[in-house]
Amino acid sequence: MNKKEMESELGFLVSVLIICADITATVLGIEAEIAQSKQPHHAHQQHSRHITGCGRKPSSGAFAEGVAAMVLLSIVHVTANVLGGCTYIRSKQDFTRATANKILAVALLVLSWMFFAVSYSTLMLATLANSRSNRFCSLPHRWFFLVGGIFCFGHGLVTSGYYVSAIAAKKEDKENVQPANTSRA
Repeated sequence: MNKKEMESELGFLVSVLIICADITATVLGIEAEIAQSKQPHHAHQQHSRHITGCGRKPSSGAFAEGVAAMVLLSIVHVTANVLGGCTYIRSKQDFTRATANKILAVALLVLSWMFFAVSYSTLMLATLANSRSNRFCSLPHRWFFLVGGIFCFGHGLVTSGYYVSAIAAKKEDKENVQPANTSRA
């Protein structure tokens, strides 16, 4: 097996792992939403709200699944950004010279960060709302695990696309630089 075949197989494997990990985070977010909705409200909701400030009990299962989804999402995001490298376009001149893969990589990188920000923040709000601290019980919590989970799935698709296009752009950049170096010699 030559180097190009190994690189393409590694790229495919990383893409599949990105998608699988984000699907797992999606499932964890959905399971956390289910666990949270199964959590009973206090017996005397109105009376309890005046005493503790909360109208419901936090779900430890939802909390744990929310933390796991956030950790998995963060690992995937950092891994894809490190392995994909820093793809950027600095000027209009760079943009006119950029290949389609590089433009796609930059666009998907921006989208990846947007999906990460939305999914992480919604998962964080829902997770904090299920912590044992009364300080966070007033946070909105309804459907946030579900929304965060859905955005985790979108993050997986966009981040996988970013990784593939960033690797392709790097390969094109190497191919474009090598002929220029050999013509000078």
